[in-house]
Amino acid sequence: MFRAILNTILIESWTMRTAAVLTEYDTPLDLRDVEEATPSPTGIAVETDACGICRSDWHAWKGHWPSVPTDGHILGHEPAGTVIAVGDEVENYSIGDQVGIPFNIACGCCDNCWSGKSHLCTDGLSLGFARDLPGAFASEFTIPKADFNAVHLPDGMSSVEMAGLGCRFATAFHGLAHKVNVCAGDWLAVHGCGGIGLSVVNIGAALGANVVAVDLNEDALALAKEVGATATVNAGDQDVSKAIRDITNGGADISVDALGIAETCRNSIDCLAEQGQHVQIGMTTDEEAGEIGLPVDKMVNTELEFVGVKGMPPNRYPELFRMIAGGKLSPVDLVTDEVRLSDVSDQLRSMDDYDTLGMEVVTEF
Repeated sequence: MFRAILNTILIESWTMRTAAVLTEYDTPLDLRDVEEATPSPTGIAVETDACGICRSDWHAWKGHWPSVPTDGHILGHEPAGTVIAVGDEVENYSIGDQVGIPFNIACGCCDNCWSGKSHLCTDGLSLGFARDLPGAFASEFTIPKADFNAVHLPDGMSSVEMAGLGCRFATAFHGLAHKVNVCAGDWLAVHGCGGIGLSVVNIGAALGANVVAVDLNEDALALAKEVGATATVNAGDQDVSKAIRDITNGGADISVDALGIAETCRNSIDCLAEQGQHVQIGMTTDEEAGEIGLPVDKMVNTELEFVGVKGMPPNRYPELFRMIAGGKLSPVDLVTDEVRLSDVSDQLRSMDDYDTLGMEVVTEF
């Protein structure tokens, strides 16, 4: 009863929220007031303290994924914030709690959810990319099934750091720590040093790998060195696969395409040693439209593996939090800029020419 009264008081204290709204692909988002964030019985409403700006947002904004609606939809899928309202059926969260939200929002009751693979939920929705689940480029947002889908921020972790985890760092961690066999001393190649790639560099180094970072941008390569890269390759002035094979004395054990274009995918596979593992995290643009030709015979003859990675289930986040608390990982070091909600359109536009460095996080709404 007390919770219902408190929710009513709080809801009446705000009637609108500010959001950056998608009205047409590849055009500036419309900053406007929208309807307040009201949680479902199983959900929570969260005041957004920080939200990362990710290349996945850029893909949706550009229209690479036509399923993302343009009728006033709100993007943004890397949020952290403060709980401001709680549904009557929620047990694990209270008003005032600091939370982060993994972007794969699950039903909590399908076979994948029950088996610890909720990021692959049969009925799941991706925050900010589904019509029925508006995102967090807004001053407040809601999350359904909060007991299953939200995570408490550990003591000492800021909202900016949690937003820096976002989908990029968490996906990279899931890929390296859970999906492939990263061992101490392995050679790990990382193609593309944007937010995903730099996350892979930082995590790979923490897991004991020797990391070769690849990019066209010398500033990005310098940042990769700062967060753990053993060697760097500028893709603009040499044969990337040959350079990596030379550095590694035969080829990488694991290689990650963190960008998602045909060239980086092929380079990633071509630079591998026998029985190497290729990890695909970067999503394709409209040029590839989800399809990239692969050297299948080579993959068969050298027993290469192709591994796809999407997000990370909330039940695995404590592993990541413990490594951060122990000083082995530092996603906040990848956050290079804090911006306003009104800046999101400019930040997305700058991704057209890969004119970003590290991770940008919205902190003013």
